[in-house]
Amino acid sequence: MDVSPGESAPRGPLSGVRVLELQGLGPGPFCAMLLSDFGAEVVRVDRPSSVTDADPTDPPADVLSRGRRSIAVDLKAPSGVELLLRLVERADVLIEGFRPGVTERVGLGPEVCLERNPRLIYGRVTGWGREGPYAPHAGHDINYLALSGNLWSIGRSGERPVPPLTYVGDFGGGGMLLALGICAALAERAGSGRGQVVDTAMVDGAALLNGFVYGLRDTGGWTEERGANLLDSGAPFYDVYETSDGRWVSVGAIEPQFYRNLLTLLGLGDEPLDAQNDPEYWPILRARLTEIFRTRTRDEWCALLEGREACFAPVLSPWEAPRHPHNRARGTFTECHGRTQPAAAPHFGRTPAGIAGPAPHPGQHTGAVLREWGLNAAEIGALRELGSIAESGTESSAAAPAARSTL
Repeated sequence: MDVSPGESAPRGPLSGVRVLELQGLGPGPFCAMLLSDFGAEVVRVDRPSSVTDADPTDPPADVLSRGRRSIAVDLKAPSGVELLLRLVERADVLIEGFRPGVTERVGLGPEVCLERNPRLIYGRVTGWGREGPYAPHAGHDINYLALSGNLWSIGRSGERPVPPLTYVGDFGGGGMLLALGICAALAERAGSGRGQVVDTAMVDGAALLNGFVYGLRDTGGWTEERGANLLDSGAPFYDVYETSDGRWVSVGAIEPQFYRNLLTLLGLGDEPLDAQNDPEYWPILRARLTEIFRTRTRDEWCALLEGREACFAPVLSPWEAPRHPHNRARGTFTECHGRTQPAAAPHFGRTPAGIAGPAPHPGQHTGAVLREWGLNAAEIGALRELGSIAESGTESSAAAPAARSTL
């Protein structure tokens, strides 16, 4: 796939929905990427200070920014704020991921935007949320996981907690939850005709993703000890093992029938099946599994265990995963502008999702978007003269005065 945003965007389930994304990091861009993959027209609002004389045929290698166009607007200039409010009038969704109070201070808070467009879905995401003692302070994914109770459980017995990259806070509990909230608000608006604020906090989302642990805890199925439970590397039949070539394989044989198959295939058919869930037996089984998996290479184990109902898979690197036959068969990965990346998901039966194009350079589409969204040439020229907007790869962007200040 090799398209430019706006040229041949997929007709996904959100086709016809217009989204304004205020430039941010992590969860906001991930949310905007999902909405774009679902067919929405997403326009990212960048800072004029980010604009360079970039080559439009060489897009940035930024997967989270794929599938949208970019305009550059100074949101601390009154003319820039008024411009954005004019765009809000034509938008369905606005996404912002600043600290609490930032958009309100520059005149772009939800009350102002909803007054200009009562049908607007105002999506916002913060780390700590908008209330509480931590709300005004800085933080990152690791901090939100720590406070939500998630980070405690991730790690091996006797060792310190291990951050799971930024999957749980930024992306799962932040961006994906915001996208779900926006889609729900759009569905509600179809009946009520009214917009609303979707207020997402990563600490809330991370806690929500941890709900199953609380259910297991309350039924005696989860202890406070890290690395001693069924799904946290405590159980030897749900873990990863090193192979003879220094690679790794995963097993997740929780159910008795899959556990039995795994032991039989490994030559451990004489192991006591009724001891599977006995924590006192786990060290014995782990030692045997560790020893056995080190006798063959990862590929040799794949040849023996794949497709044998033993809940097995090789541990692939991000460089290997796109080449695996299963991922190739499903189209789990794709290419956009010559760069391999995860494909749009999930799969829709009637309105397919898809990547609308590569990431834009900041300000790459300022003029085109403003014309499409209702501004005339004189208005656009006046904003350029003021330095309230900029566009990459043009004389006007190079000559524009520096932005006075930015968010």
